[in-house]
Amino acid sequence: MKYVKGFTFGFMTGAGKYADEASKQSLKLMKEKTASDTVILALSALQDTAHSEYVDYKGSHMPTDDEVREIISYAQELGLRVFLKPLVNCRNGVWRAHINFFDVDVPCEPKWSNWFESYTDYQLHYAEIAEETGCEMFIIGCEMVQAQRKSDYWRGLIKKVREKYRGLISYNTDKYQEEHVDWWDAVDVISSSGYYPINDWDKQLQRIKKAIEPYNKPFFFAESGCPSRTGSPMVPNDWTLKGTVNLKEQENYYKTMFERLTEENWIRGFGLWDWPSHLYEEKDGASDNGYAVYGKPACEVIYSFYSSIK
Repeated sequence: MKYVKGFTFGFMTGAGKYADEASKQSLKLMKEKTASDTVILALSALQDTAHSEYVDYKGSHMPTDDEVREIISYAQELGLRVFLKPLVNCRNGVWRAHINFFDVDVPCEPKWSNWFESYTDYQLHYAEIAEETGCEMFIIGCEMVQAQRKSDYWRGLIKKVREKYRGLISYNTDKYQEEHVDWWDAVDVISSSGYYPINDWDKQLQRIKKAIEPYNKPFFFAESGCPSRTGSPMVPNDWTLKGTVNLKEQENYYKTMFERLTEENWIRGFGLWDWPSHLYEEKDGASDNGYAVYGKPACEVIYSFYSSIK
């Protein structure tokens, strides 16, 4: 697999704004400012709670199919590879990793079989669009920690996706979970969320490499990044951390990550988190404490690193 110099784009952008001129301008700036060659389009369906069986991908929280096709086409006009990543969130704010049901069906209780039926319908809908538009990769889920143990359901889903889509298939497991997916053999590319503490990369890379080696599959970090706030490099996965704006700490996190991971040629790239579909003014980056890098020193670090990869 060609090295992925990527960014995640458009997370939680709903209908009407996904492919407007502001979004297209943002995507263009993403390529220019970061030297990215790949965009991961993260679509965000909703279910009411972590124990709801129905995945809603047709409401105003989702871009229309035409908008998805339009932004894919525009990305390809820019020369970007496109990975499509339909994920699911809970309306009540509970993280998707906690979506869970009883392993033994109980009458009148929500069931895995019903959830996977709805989730599969969601995935197949976008697998058809990914095939139609020539997306290079389709990522069938993200950080579904509790759901990952239902191997037979995931294998069944992957088989059905392959009937609709001929490109590469991956699944984005969560940090620390790389050895807890026993169906990696069913995908083409292994991926995970690389939100590891700045001082812990050596230990975690050794663990990940050991976990994925038996499968002989390409690996990349489908997500990775760090907010620009004090303390975030030690807990880069914590988007709720309270802290003052600290551009230097974000910059140092990216420098450390790239310097350490460059030595590991089994890592085939990044889908950094994340680039907003509607950007703030570049000058306002100095006061932003989120994951975005636009107008921050970290952006220059990313540009330099991606530009060095041939």
